[in-house]
Amino acid sequence: MTGRLRLTLRVDADGRAALGHGKVRLLEQLAETGSISAAGRAMGMSYRRTWLLVDNLNQLFVEPLVMTRPGGGGGAFLTETGKTVLALYRQIEQDAAHATRSGMEQMEALLAPVGECLQKTLSE
Repeated sequence: MTGRLRLTLRVDADGRAALGHGKVRLLEQLAETGSISAAGRAMGMSYRRTWLLVDNLNQLFVEPLVMTRPGGGGGAFLTETGKTVLALYRQIEQDAAHATRSGMEQMEALLAPVGECLQKTLSE
């Protein structure tokens, strides 16, 4: 595969988008930086947007995925549940990529060259 196609995974819970690439990246940034604001900055998001996503994640699961330490600038960390959810998502993603590899390669072989797609659209 040349990498023109990418399989993305989104896990929905009761019709609500529970977990996808963006929220997983946020959890990874939180684990790396230990800070909600730093994780948001690394992803180009405002603190408010970042906090709303963290709050959403915390409400979706039986236990919070992210906890904060008391005090201003005390930091944040993934709970054991957060670490488990993150690991499960990455495992499911890897399993899905493996299971769909053949079909993705076949579909990729049928794609028009990048420039050709634009030319077809303009000539119609």
